[in-house]
Amino acid sequence: MSGGSAGNLSALVVARDTGRHHRGPDERAPVRIAVSDQVHSSVGNTLRILGVEPLVVPTADHRLTGEALRAALDAAERNAARPSSAPSPPRGTTNAGIIDDLEGVAEQTGARDLWLHIDAAYGGAALFVPELRERLRGIEHPDSLVVDPHKWMFAPFDCGALLYRDPKPARAVRTQDASYLDAIHGADGTDDETEWNPSDYAYHLTRRPRGLPLWFSLAVHGTDAYRDAVARGADIARRTARLVERTEGLELLREPELTVVLVRRTGWQPEDYYAWSKRMLSSGTAFVTPSVWEGETVARLAFRHPDITEGTVRAILDSLFDEG
Repeated sequence: MSGGSAGNLSALVVARDTGRHHRGPDERAPVRIAVSDQVHSSVGNTLRILGVEPLVVPTADHRLTGEALRAALDAAERNAARPSSAPSPPRGTTNAGIIDDLEGVAEQTGARDLWLHIDAAYGGAALFVPELRERLRGIEHPDSLVVDPHKWMFAPFDCGALLYRDPKPARAVRTQDASYLDAIHGADGTDDETEWNPSDYAYHLTRRPRGLPLWFSLAVHGTDAYRDAVARGADIARRTARLVERTEGLELLREPELTVVLVRRTGWQPEDYYAWSKRMLSSGTAFVTPSVWEGETVARLAFRHPDITEGTVRAILDSLFDEG
C-alpha cells in the first residue's frame, strides 16, 4: 500500500469492527481505541476518520508500557467505558525513535482478548540487525503490523506494507460485494481459502505493484546487505551522539535508540533552528528539520542513508554555529 497512514487506517477498521463483533450484533456499538499520548499523527487522523474516540494512555519518558496500559484499561472498565478494540502503540516513536514496551503491551491485550496493532513504519527495519532485534521483543505478538519499506528499507516512494496475523478477520470486514467483482471472489459462492485478493485486506481496490521495487532489491542485494545498511544508520546515530557530547555549546537530549538524534544548541530560539534548516537545504548539505521536544524547539537529525560519513555529520554539527 502507499504507506503507514493507509496501513493504519485499513488495520484499525478491522480492529474496530472486530471489537464491535465481540460485543454483540450492533454494528454501530461505540468502541474506543487505546493509544499512547505519543502516538503518530497518522493514527490520530485515522481515529477521526473512523469516528472512534481514543483512550489516551499516559507514558513515562515518552514510552508506552504494559503497566500504563493496564492502569488505563482498568480505569476505563471502572467507568463503564471498556475499550473493545486495539491499543496501537507507536513502534519506534517517530519524533525521537523511541521503542515502546511491546512485550508488556502484548501481555495486557492478550489477557483481555483485545486486538493489538503495531505501527512499525519506521522502526520495523531494525529487525534486520541482531544487535537491535532484542529491543523489539513483543513485535511478534500483534494482530496487525505496519512497516514502510520506503523509510528504513531504502525502497522508493511509495511502498508500505500491512501484515495480519490471521487474515480472516480482515477479509470478513473488507471484502466488497458487487456483481462485477464475482470473478475475483468466486462466482459460485464458495469461499476458497486458496484464492488471494489484496482488496480484501485494505480499504482500496485500485492499486499498482508497489512491492516490486522492494522485491527486486532484496533479490539482487540479499538480506545481508540490508542488515549492514540498517546497522550503519544506527551506528552513525550513536557516533553522532558522542560528537554532540564532546562539542561545547551542544546538548544531547537523549541517547538514540534507533537513528534519531535530538540536539539542543545553547542560546538558540525557534527562529534560529528554522533559519539553520533552510540554510542546510538551500546549500544542498542536508535536509534537517527542527522538531519540538517537551515543548522546546530543537534540532532533529535522522540518519538512514548507509553512505553518510562522520565528516558529513561533523559539517552538519559545525553549521549549528554558523550564524549565516
